[in-house]
Amino acid sequence: MASVQTLSSLAHAGDSSAATTATRPRRPRGLVSEIVEALVLNIRQGQLQPGDKLPTEVEFMARFDVSRTVVREAISKLQASGLVETRHGIGTFVIEPPDTRNFKIAPEDFATVADVIALLELRISLETEAAGLAAQRRTPANLVQLEAALQSFKDAIPHESDGVPADFQFHMEVARATGNQHFADLMTYLGTMIIPRTRVKTLENVPEGRLAYLQKVHAEHESIYHAIRDQDSDSARAAMRTHLSNSRERLRKSQPLDSASSS
Repeated sequence: MASVQTLSSLAHAGDSSAATTATRPRRPRGLVSEIVEALVLNIRQGQLQPGDKLPTEVEFMARFDVSRTVVREAISKLQASGLVETRHGIGTFVIEPPDTRNFKIAPEDFATVADVIALLELRISLETEAAGLAAQRRTPANLVQLEAALQSFKDAIPHESDGVPADFQFHMEVARATGNQHFADLMTYLGTMIIPRTRVKTLENVPEGRLAYLQKVHAEHESIYHAIRDQDSDSARAAMRTHLSNSRERLRKSQPLDSASSS
């Protein structure tokens, strides 16, 4: 049914095009765009739904008064946009466009050590630059929050805690100190799952034991904090990169590669 509705709307477009033929030259490129725009509008307005079949080449040619070459170029553009697909011998159909609007990392994306390492590699790229920006832009209020997160992590070490909440809070405060809301929004979206030991059992397997492990993490956090406090961007970047790279290596050493682990 939707194809019939669309044929009707295309007929109006074709009549309009024909009516203006005498007053303006027929430019193939412009005609391709007219067909593409008409179909995109029909798709966006819901007159054409995923699964609906488009008119045949002959129908397009008649309604728009164009050549087969123009019709095929228009269909090619729609295919390249991911809006339609051609099934040879059957016809061209509207398809569900890929959902590229929302970045997504789901819990099921952390099934193996390799998955967790992949996220750490992403964090190395993002948080290294965040630390540099934080050093340039941090305010006294930012430093207060960073100090509080550092102290919370230190306090958790002797109390059989994994320190995850304070660990995440420290990284969140670095993101906030950039003054760029996108960094903080991304950290909020990821949540505590960015801390590898929330996904895998690092503390149970590290050779040096839980206490020494968390003390190393705390010392690395302190190095990041001192560079941000001193407004030393290069040192802040280096300290964050070292911290996250060390986390990756600790993760690799703490578990066999076929199991899940943490930092």
